Amino acid sequence: MRYLFQDYVFDTDRRELRRGAEVVSIAPQVFDLLDYLIRNRERVVSKGDLINAIWKGRNVSDAALTTRLNVARTAIGDSGEGQHLIKTLPRKGFRFVGQVQEAADPADGAAGNDVEQWPKQTLALPDKPSIAVLPFENMSGDREQDYFADGMSENIITALSRFSSLFVIARNSSFTYKGKAVDVKQVGRELGVRYVVEGSVRRAGRRVRVTGQLIEAATGIHLWADQFDGELDDIFDLQDRVTERIAVTVDMRLQSEQGRLAQRKPTDKLDAYDCVLRANAVWRHGDREANEEALRLAYKAIELDPHYGAAYARAALCINAKKHPRWMIDPQRETAEAIRLARLAITFGSDDEVALAAAALVLGLLAGELDAAASLVDQAVSLNPNSAFAWSVSGWLRLYMGYHELAIEHQNRAMRLSPRDPNRRIMISMLGAANFYLGRFETAERLTSEAVQLTNGHLATLRLLACCLAHQGKLDQAGSVARRMLSLDPGFRLPGAGEFVPLRRKEDLALYIEGLRLAGIPE
Repeated sequence: MRYLFQDYVFDTDRRELRRGAEVVSIAPQVFDLLDYLIRNRERVVSKGDLINAIWKGRNVSDAALTTRLNVARTAIGDSGEGQHLIKTLPRKGFRFVGQVQEAADPADGAAGNDVEQWPKQTLALPDKPSIAVLPFENMSGDREQDYFADGMSENIITALSRFSSLFVIARNSSFTYKGKAVDVKQVGRELGVRYVVEGSVRRAGRRVRVTGQLIEAATGIHLWADQFDGELDDIFDLQDRVTERIAVTVDMRLQSEQGRLAQRKPTDKLDAYDCVLRANAVWRHGDREANEEALRLAYKAIELDPHYGAAYARAALCINAKKHPRWMIDPQRETAEAIRLARLAITFGSDDEVALAAAALVLGLLAGELDAAASLVDQAVSLNPNSAFAWSVSGWLRLYMGYHELAIEHQNRAMRLSPRDPNRRIMISMLGAANFYLGRFETAERLTSEAVQLTNGHLATLRLLACCLAHQGKLDQAGSVARRMLSLDPGFRLPGAGEFVPLRRKEDLALYIEGLRLAGIPE
């Protein structure tokens, strides 16, 4: 049985709790507790009922039961103060009060993994033509060529994003539909767009065939479908032709813009381009080994084309990704190398918004050059006002500079451009941090708790959650989070806290360190 409430799917057969496309990690006992409460939501469940059902009648202290309930609430975005889903009735018991839909598991096991079957919130259409490019299907008969088809889709998304008259959904949200049989009407509702592009790529030797079709999401009507053939050496020309055809069909007004948009080839070395595509695909796995492999491929791309801005940017981001989880072996040397790569990304990627935004992130976080970084990311946004990555980086930089309301505004812009982003946890974490520094501790706790669930324990997010709880006087909960954090990072101490958050305002840093101190982080 699957129970649907808010944007969660609680699947008792698979013993999974999902929020959107993300699996929420919860302990088996907490899962059983939620299961019992949801199944018995029509009545008040007593403490004795829970002890008999979950602990099989063993003696359980009130504190232990309260802890499990708090963990269950956190897992589903609730809290002891809000009690929007799990309500405590003093001296009576507990009841699950959220609106629940029941759905039997589909007979088709593959369909059962599709968490997008139940209704989602419909996003309002922007005030200009809006479009989502779904990941192109790899028709080469070789799954190892997926990265090439993905790269084609990504480059078309980037090219369309540069039309200021269009609203283009970011790659990370479009790619949540990869490998799924999609209903374009549903895609239109979930992403809030008027048009959807589907396509395929077939690569055979040096020959490439790209097919594409543009569909009006609300009606499902095909506005055009076409096929483009060429040599691998002409791959960028093929991408330009597909992009222009989409743009012209969506809105004839864009024809005048096409002449003003410089046709750019990121590199003349196709082997270097191939390495960057592979690096991007590998890096998204997110673990340490994937990060090292992506870094190796980025360096190889630089060796093949020393003037390739995107390769320097990818390498810099890979080294930057080592900081928070303490993957750096020689922090001083690796930090200097990341900064060197970021500066070269600026030099050779001056017309590439992703390279500029990546360089801005690295210079802001690792070099502490916040003003220069903010100027860089502004250039990136100017180049491509549809870049969710650039807007998100801008949000983080404004946060560190102390412009908290502006940080929230920019991060919300990024989230609208990429409403189904797998990196949503990072975006939500930034919103939590901005609210924390604004003194909105309860809002910050709610957002940061959600981010913790999505990250399953990202260190930076755990630190922030401990601070949010501590400043509300919830010292027991803050201490529990702090102990979890120290189990993952035993060497973390208060004097080194500032190196992870390059905060310009002294009062922001003081608020952060005081929260960690109250939570029990040692000197």
